[in-house]
Amino acid sequence: MGTRSVRVREPSMNDVARHAGVSSQTVSRVANGLDNVGESTKERVLASMRELGYRPNSAARALRSGRFRDIGVAMFTLSSYGNMRMLDAITQAASELGYSLTLDLMREPTQRAVSGAVTRLLDQGVDGIVMMIEAELTDSAMAELPAGLPVVVNTSTARTDYPVVDGDQAAAGRLATEHLLDLGHRTVWHVPGPVSSYSAMRRRDAWAATLRAAGREVPEVLQGDWTAESGYRVGLSIAERDDITAIFASNDQMALGLMRALHEAGKDVPGDVSIVGCDDTTESASYWPPLTTVHQDFEEQGRQAVHAVVAEIENGPVTPARILAPVWLVERSSTGRPRA
Repeated sequence: MGTRSVRVREPSMNDVARHAGVSSQTVSRVANGLDNVGESTKERVLASMRELGYRPNSAARALRSGRFRDIGVAMFTLSSYGNMRMLDAITQAASELGYSLTLDLMREPTQRAVSGAVTRLLDQGVDGIVMMIEAELTDSAMAELPAGLPVVVNTSTARTDYPVVDGDQAAAGRLATEHLLDLGHRTVWHVPGPVSSYSAMRRRDAWAATLRAAGREVPEVLQGDWTAESGYRVGLSIAERDDITAIFASNDQMALGLMRALHEAGKDVPGDVSIVGCDDTTESASYWPPLTTVHQDFEEQGRQAVHAVVAEIENGPVTPARILAPVWLVERSSTGRPRA
Protein backbone atom coordinates (compact mmCIF):
# COMPACT_ATOMS: atom_id res chain seq x y z
CA MET A 1 0.00 0.00 0.00
CA GLY A 2 1.51 3.26 -1.10
CA THR A 3 2.05 6.26 1.11
CA ARG A 4 -0.32 9.13 0.79
CA SER A 5 0.95 12.70 0.82
CA VAL A 6 -1.00 15.16 2.91
CA ARG A 7 -0.92 18.83 1.99
CA VAL A 8 -0.86 21.10 5.00
CA ARG A 9 -3.10 24.13 4.57
CA GLU A 10 -1.32 27.44 4.65
CA PRO A 11 -2.62 29.84 7.33
CA SER A 12 -5.06 32.38 5.92
CA MET A 13 -5.77 36.01 6.66
CA ASN A 14 -8.87 34.88 8.63
CA ASP A 15 -6.65 32.61 10.75
CA VAL A 16 -4.43 35.55 11.60
CA ALA A 17 -7.45 37.72 12.40
CA ARG A 18 -8.85 35.15 14.83
CA HIS A 19 -5.47 34.63 16.47
CA ALA A 20 -4.86 38.35 16.93
CA GLY A 21 -8.46 39.15 17.86
CA VAL A 22 -8.92 41.68 15.07
CA SER A 23 -10.89 41.90 11.85
CA SER A 24 -9.65 40.52 8.52
CA GLN A 25 -9.69 44.10 7.23
CA THR A 26 -7.17 45.09 9.91
CA VAL A 27 -4.91 42.18 8.92
CA SER A 28 -5.19 43.30 5.29
CA ARG A 29 -4.14 46.84 6.22
CA VAL A 30 -1.07 45.55 8.06
CA ALA A 31 -0.18 43.13 5.22
CA ASN A 32 -0.36 45.97 2.70
CA GLY A 33 1.77 48.32 4.79
CA LEU A 34 -0.97 50.88 5.37
CA ASP A 35 -0.50 53.27 8.26
CA ASN A 36 -4.10 53.55 9.49
CA VAL A 37 -3.60 50.88 12.15
CA GLY A 38 -2.60 51.60 15.74
CA GLU A 39 0.94 50.63 16.67
CA SER A 40 -0.07 48.15 19.39
CA THR A 41 -2.62 46.50 17.09
CA LYS A 42 -0.07 46.35 14.28
CA GLU A 43 2.47 44.64 16.55
CA ARG A 44 -0.15 42.11 17.69
CA VAL A 45 -1.06 41.27 14.09
CA LEU A 46 2.61 40.93 13.08
CA ALA A 47 3.26 38.66 16.05
CA SER A 48 0.34 36.44 14.98
CA MET A 49 1.65 36.34 11.41
CA ARG A 50 5.06 35.19 12.67
CA GLU A 51 3.61 32.61 15.05
CA LEU A 52 1.27 31.12 12.45
CA GLY A 53 3.77 31.36 9.59
CA TYR A 54 1.45 33.54 7.51
CA ARG A 55 2.96 35.09 4.38
CA PRO A 56 0.98 37.81 2.57
CA ASN A 57 0.35 36.94 -1.06
CA SER A 58 2.11 39.56 -3.18
CA ALA A 59 0.06 38.78 -6.27
CA ALA A 60 -3.17 39.22 -4.33
CA ARG A 61 -1.89 42.49 -2.90
CA ALA A 62 -1.04 43.68 -6.41
CA LEU A 63 -4.54 42.86 -7.66
CA ARG A 64 -6.04 44.94 -4.84
CA SER A 65 -3.61 47.83 -4.92
CA GLY A 66 -2.48 47.81 -8.55
CA ARG A 67 1.15 47.52 -7.38
CA PHE A 68 3.62 44.73 -6.70
CA ARG A 69 5.90 47.04 -4.64
CA ASP A 70 8.83 45.81 -6.68
CA ILE A 71 11.40 47.93 -8.51
CA GLY A 72 13.31 46.53 -11.49
CA VAL A 73 16.98 47.36 -11.96
CA ALA A 74 18.53 46.85 -15.41
CA MET A 75 22.31 47.12 -15.75
CA PHE A 76 25.16 45.83 -17.88
CA THR A 77 27.70 44.76 -15.27
CA LEU A 78 28.21 44.15 -11.58
CA SER A 79 31.99 44.35 -11.89
CA SER A 80 32.46 48.12 -11.71
CA TYR A 81 32.96 49.88 -8.39
CA GLY A 82 30.33 52.54 -9.10
CA ASN A 83 27.65 50.04 -10.12
CA MET A 84 28.17 47.93 -7.01
CA ARG A 85 28.01 50.93 -4.69
CA MET A 86 24.90 52.27 -6.39
CA LEU A 87 23.18 48.89 -6.39
CA ASP A 88 23.85 48.57 -2.67
CA ALA A 89 22.34 52.01 -2.07
CA ILE A 90 19.36 51.24 -4.31
CA THR A 91 18.68 48.05 -2.36
CA GLN A 92 18.77 49.85 0.97
CA ALA A 93 16.65 52.79 -0.17
CA ALA A 94 14.05 50.50 -1.75
CA SER A 95 13.81 48.45 1.43
CA GLU A 96 13.31 51.57 3.52
CA LEU A 97 10.38 52.53 1.28
CA GLY A 98 8.83 49.06 1.43
CA TYR A 99 9.89 47.87 -2.03
CA SER A 100 11.82 44.79 -3.13
CA LEU A 101 14.19 44.61 -6.12
CA THR A 102 14.36 42.49 -9.24
CA LEU A 103 17.71 42.66 -11.06
CA ASP A 104 18.27 42.00 -14.76
CA LEU A 105 21.75 41.99 -16.29
CA MET A 106 21.96 42.92 -19.96
CA ARG A 107 24.74 41.32 -22.00
CA GLU A 108 25.39 44.22 -24.35
CA PRO A 109 24.37 47.88 -24.70
CA THR A 110 22.02 47.39 -27.65
CA GLN A 111 18.39 48.22 -28.33
CA ARG A 112 17.51 44.53 -28.37
CA ALA A 113 19.18 43.88 -25.00
CA VAL A 114 17.49 46.83 -23.30
CA SER A 115 14.07 45.93 -24.72
CA GLY A 116 14.56 42.32 -23.59
CA ALA A 117 15.46 43.43 -20.06
CA VAL A 118 12.36 45.61 -19.84
CA THR A 119 10.15 42.75 -21.03
CA ARG A 120 11.62 40.33 -18.50
CA LEU A 121 11.24 42.80 -15.65
CA LEU A 122 7.63 43.57 -16.56
CA ASP A 123 6.93 39.84 -16.68
CA GLN A 124 8.19 39.69 -13.08
CA GLY A 125 5.61 42.29 -12.08
CA VAL A 126 7.78 45.34 -11.34
CA ASP A 127 6.12 48.72 -10.80
CA GLY A 128 8.97 50.78 -12.24
CA ILE A 129 12.54 50.46 -13.48
CA VAL A 130 15.91 52.04 -12.71
CA MET A 131 18.07 51.79 -15.84
CA MET A 132 21.79 51.88 -14.98
CA ILE A 133 23.21 52.64 -18.40
CA GLU A 134 26.49 54.22 -19.50
CA ALA A 135 26.80 53.61 -23.24
CA GLU A 136 25.78 56.36 -25.63
CA LEU A 137 24.04 54.02 -28.08
CA THR A 138 21.27 53.36 -25.54
CA ASP A 139 19.52 56.49 -26.78
CA SER A 140 17.71 54.46 -29.45
CA ALA A 141 16.92 51.71 -26.98
CA MET A 142 15.32 54.06 -24.51
CA ALA A 143 12.76 55.05 -27.14
CA GLU A 144 11.39 51.50 -27.02
CA LEU A 145 10.22 51.65 -23.38
CA PRO A 146 6.45 51.22 -22.88
CA ALA A 147 4.53 54.47 -22.52
CA GLY A 148 3.53 55.24 -18.96
CA LEU A 149 6.15 52.98 -17.36
CA PRO A 150 7.87 54.75 -14.42
CA VAL A 151 11.54 54.86 -15.40
CA VAL A 152 14.58 56.63 -13.97
CA VAL A 153 17.87 56.50 -15.85
CA ASN A 154 21.26 56.53 -14.16
CA THR A 155 24.37 57.79 -16.00
CA SER A 156 22.80 58.00 -19.43
CA THR A 157 22.77 60.56 -22.23
CA ALA A 158 21.33 64.04 -22.38
CA ARG A 159 17.78 62.90 -23.12
CA THR A 160 15.05 64.94 -21.51
CA ASP A 161 12.06 62.56 -21.69
CA TYR A 162 13.02 60.51 -18.59
CA PRO A 163 14.30 61.60 -15.17
CA VAL A 164 18.07 61.14 -15.02
CA VAL A 165 20.22 60.72 -11.90
CA ASP A 166 23.98 61.01 -12.21
CA GLY A 167 27.09 62.30 -10.53
CA ASP A 168 28.31 65.69 -11.71
CA GLN A 169 30.78 64.30 -14.23
CA ALA A 170 31.65 67.69 -15.70
CA ALA A 171 32.54 68.99 -12.24
CA ALA A 172 34.72 65.90 -11.68
CA GLY A 173 36.80 66.65 -14.78
CA ARG A 174 37.03 70.33 -13.92
CA LEU A 175 38.05 69.82 -10.27
CA ALA A 176 40.80 67.34 -11.14
CA THR A 177 42.25 69.55 -13.86
CA GLU A 178 42.04 72.77 -11.85
CA HIS A 179 43.80 71.14 -8.91
CA LEU A 180 46.79 70.18 -11.04
CA LEU A 181 46.95 73.58 -12.74
CA ASP A 182 46.75 75.34 -9.37
CA LEU A 183 49.79 73.34 -8.25
CA GLY A 184 51.74 74.98 -11.10
CA HIS A 185 51.75 72.31 -13.81
CA ARG A 186 51.98 73.73 -17.33
CA THR A 187 49.26 71.43 -18.63
CA VAL A 188 47.45 68.21 -17.67
CA TRP A 189 47.40 64.96 -19.63
CA HIS A 190 44.33 62.75 -19.50
CA VAL A 191 43.59 59.00 -19.47
CA PRO A 192 39.85 58.71 -20.26
CA GLY A 193 37.58 55.68 -19.96
CA PRO A 194 36.07 53.90 -22.99
CA VAL A 195 34.91 56.10 -25.86
CA SER A 196 31.39 54.67 -25.54
CA SER A 197 31.04 55.75 -21.90
CA TYR A 198 28.88 58.76 -21.14
CA SER A 199 30.71 59.42 -17.85
CA ALA A 200 34.11 59.22 -19.54
CA MET A 201 32.97 61.61 -22.29
CA ARG A 202 31.73 64.19 -19.79
CA ARG A 203 34.93 64.09 -17.75
CA ARG A 204 37.08 64.27 -20.88
CA ASP A 205 35.16 67.26 -22.28
CA ALA A 206 35.41 69.10 -18.94
CA TRP A 207 39.16 68.42 -18.76
CA ALA A 208 39.67 69.91 -22.23
CA ALA A 209 37.39 72.89 -21.57
CA THR A 210 39.19 73.68 -18.32
CA LEU A 211 42.57 73.69 -20.07
CA ARG A 212 41.27 75.92 -22.86
CA ALA A 213 39.73 78.35 -20.36
CA ALA A 214 43.12 78.63 -18.66
CA GLY A 215 44.87 79.21 -21.99
CA ARG A 216 46.79 75.93 -21.75
CA GLU A 217 47.70 73.32 -24.32
CA VAL A 218 45.20 70.42 -24.64
CA PRO A 219 47.35 67.29 -25.16
CA GLU A 220 46.18 64.22 -27.03
CA VAL A 221 44.33 61.78 -24.79
CA LEU A 222 46.03 58.62 -23.57
CA GLN A 223 43.16 56.19 -24.09
CA GLY A 224 42.22 53.74 -21.33
CA ASP A 225 39.33 51.34 -20.72
CA TRP A 226 38.66 51.67 -16.94
CA THR A 227 41.03 48.80 -16.02
CA ALA A 228 44.27 49.06 -14.06
CA GLU A 229 45.89 47.15 -16.92
CA SER A 230 45.07 49.92 -19.38
CA GLY A 231 46.53 52.50 -17.00
CA TYR A 232 49.66 50.37 -16.70
CA ARG A 233 50.02 50.22 -20.50
CA VAL A 234 49.68 54.00 -20.73
CA GLY A 235 52.24 54.40 -17.97
CA LEU A 236 54.76 52.20 -19.77
CA SER A 237 54.27 54.21 -22.98
CA ILE A 238 55.06 57.54 -21.31
CA ALA A 239 57.57 56.45 -18.67
CA GLU A 240 60.58 57.84 -20.55
CA ARG A 241 59.01 61.21 -21.30
CA ASP A 242 60.02 64.25 -19.26
CA ASP A 243 57.37 66.61 -20.63
CA ILE A 244 54.45 64.95 -18.77
CA THR A 245 54.27 66.16 -15.17
CA ALA A 246 50.54 65.87 -14.41
CA ILE A 247 47.92 63.28 -15.35
CA PHE A 248 44.18 63.07 -14.66
CA ALA A 249 43.00 59.45 -14.88
CA SER A 250 39.25 59.03 -15.31
CA ASN A 251 39.01 56.40 -12.56
CA ASP A 252 41.12 55.20 -9.63
CA GLN A 253 41.90 51.80 -11.16
CA MET A 254 43.62 53.36 -14.17
CA ALA A 255 45.49 55.71 -11.83
CA LEU A 256 46.73 52.66 -9.91
CA GLY A 257 48.05 51.10 -13.11
CA LEU A 258 49.75 54.36 -14.05
CA MET A 259 51.52 54.61 -10.71
CA ARG A 260 52.76 51.03 -10.93
CA ALA A 261 54.26 51.58 -14.38
CA LEU A 262 55.90 54.85 -13.35
CA HIS A 263 57.32 53.32 -10.16
CA GLU A 264 58.79 50.44 -12.19
CA ALA A 265 60.41 52.96 -14.54
CA GLY A 266 62.03 54.77 -11.61
CA LYS A 267 59.68 57.76 -11.75
CA ASP A 268 58.62 59.39 -8.50
CA VAL A 269 54.94 60.14 -7.83
CA PRO A 270 54.37 63.01 -7.24
CA GLY A 271 57.97 64.25 -7.60
CA ASP A 272 58.19 63.56 -11.33
CA VAL A 273 54.51 63.06 -12.18
CA SER A 274 51.41 64.08 -10.22
CA ILE A 275 48.35 61.86 -10.64
CA VAL A 276 44.66 62.46 -9.88
CA GLY A 277 42.05 59.70 -10.11
CA CYS A 278 38.28 59.72 -9.97
CA ASP A 279 35.66 57.83 -7.88
CA ASP A 280 37.49 57.69 -4.50
CA THR A 281 37.28 53.93 -4.11
CA THR A 282 37.67 52.51 -0.63
CA GLU A 283 41.23 51.40 -1.49
CA SER A 284 42.45 54.71 -2.97
CA ALA A 285 43.71 55.99 0.39
CA SER A 286 45.88 52.85 0.62
CA TYR A 287 47.62 53.25 -2.76
CA TRP A 288 51.27 54.26 -2.59
CA PRO A 289 51.32 57.14 -2.50
CA PRO A 290 47.71 57.64 -1.29
CA LEU A 291 45.74 58.82 -4.31
CA THR A 292 44.37 62.30 -4.80
CA THR A 293 40.98 61.71 -6.41
CA VAL A 294 37.51 63.11 -7.04
CA HIS A 295 34.93 61.59 -4.71
CA GLN A 296 31.71 60.41 -6.34
CA ASP A 297 28.71 59.97 -4.05
CA PHE A 298 27.39 56.74 -5.56
CA GLU A 299 25.25 56.12 -2.49
CA GLU A 300 23.42 59.42 -3.01
CA GLN A 301 22.90 58.60 -6.69
CA GLY A 302 21.31 55.27 -5.73
CA ARG A 303 19.03 56.88 -3.14
CA GLN A 304 17.96 59.62 -5.53
CA ALA A 305 17.17 57.10 -8.26
CA VAL A 306 14.92 55.05 -5.97
CA HIS A 307 13.10 58.07 -4.57
CA ALA A 308 12.55 59.40 -8.09
CA VAL A 309 11.07 56.15 -9.45
CA VAL A 310 8.92 55.59 -6.35
CA ALA A 311 7.55 59.13 -6.71
CA GLU A 312 6.46 58.22 -10.23
CA ILE A 313 4.98 54.90 -9.13
CA GLU A 314 2.97 56.38 -6.29
CA ASN A 315 2.11 59.83 -7.61
CA GLY A 316 2.03 59.46 -11.39
CA PRO A 317 4.21 61.00 -14.13
CA VAL A 318 6.59 63.77 -13.16
CA THR A 319 8.32 66.44 -15.21
CA PRO A 320 11.62 64.84 -16.30
CA ALA A 321 14.61 66.41 -14.60
CA ARG A 322 18.34 65.81 -14.34
CA ILE A 323 19.46 65.24 -10.75
CA LEU A 324 23.21 65.61 -10.23
CA ALA A 325 24.83 64.26 -7.06
CA PRO A 326 27.74 66.46 -5.92
CA VAL A 327 31.41 65.50 -6.30
CA TRP A 328 34.44 66.85 -4.46
CA LEU A 329 38.21 66.65 -4.59
CA VAL A 330 39.99 64.53 -1.96
CA GLU A 331 43.60 65.71 -1.82
CA ARG A 332 46.17 63.11 -0.78
CA SER A 333 49.84 62.51 -1.53
CA SER A 334 49.91 61.63 -5.25
CA THR A 335 49.93 65.27 -6.32
CA GLY A 336 52.39 68.08 -5.70
CA ARG A 337 54.08 71.04 -7.31
CA PRO A 338 56.27 70.32 -10.37
CA ARG A 339 60.00 70.31 -9.93
CA ALA A 340 61.69 73.49 -11.03
